[in-house]
Amino acid sequence: MNDILDGVRDHYRATGLTGRLKAALAAFGPEDQRLTPQQLASLDQFHTRGLAATAELARLAGITADMSVLDVGSGVGGPARFLAATCGCRVTGVDLSEPFVDAARYLTERTGQGGQVSFETASALELPFGDGRFDAVLLQHVAMNIADRAQLYREIRRVLKSGGRFATFDVVGQGAEPHYPVPWARTPATSFLLTAAATCEATETAGFRTLAWQDDTETAKAWFSQMRASGPPPAPNLGVVMGPEFGQLAANLGRNLMEGRLGILTAVFEAASIDT
Repeated sequence: MNDILDGVRDHYRATGLTGRLKAALAAFGPEDQRLTPQQLASLDQFHTRGLAATAELARLAGITADMSVLDVGSGVGGPARFLAATCGCRVTGVDLSEPFVDAARYLTERTGQGGQVSFETASALELPFGDGRFDAVLLQHVAMNIADRAQLYREIRRVLKSGGRFATFDVVGQGAEPHYPVPWARTPATSFLLTAAATCEATETAGFRTLAWQDDTETAKAWFSQMRASGPPPAPNLGVVMGPEFGQLAANLGRNLMEGRLGILTAVFEAASIDT
């Protein structure tokens, strides 16, 4: 298990990331200029369909201002900042990559949301929180890196209050081996895909009840087609975070979707009572 975690950390090593972000954000003005989550969306929404997917997931999960929300695999913090800004909730993000967490804290300083959004370095398999801490948990394009899905979903259930919402937006397998490298893995060694049906089964086994379930593969394919037709994305973009090879990683994800090797699942679950 430690070898797998080390491999995932290496994939998201991102040496010098905060420095690269500082340089890239100079395009928006001086260092002391306040930025909005929307301005950062091109480089901090590390998943298919970007900001639109985060907004839709929040809507499906029913996120409101009185909620305490956990973003598992929070990356550089884009979804957490967006949720706090648009829903008014408090958000905690956790990520395995220390450089990502450092970058998330820096970007949150730039948006002035430090009192509402915080980040910690931690594994999704050992969340550093007490039982029943959160009203909602979000998981976006993260589970593909986690081999022990049973433990992942048990941990999410553990930190959720009974009746809390678990919202996931993830890549799922469709039976055929995908073309590598992809945004979450350069080789199959750190890629652990489940089908949509197996994801549902694993989640329900961990103590969840399905509230919403939709196959967003066609929507994702249309998004990739539109992105390809519009040419290179404007700077700054996710290439700042993942380096110059990000274009190839994203192109392979699009190719895998188009060839039916991968799919996109959006789902919301309710945490059942622990004693049921």
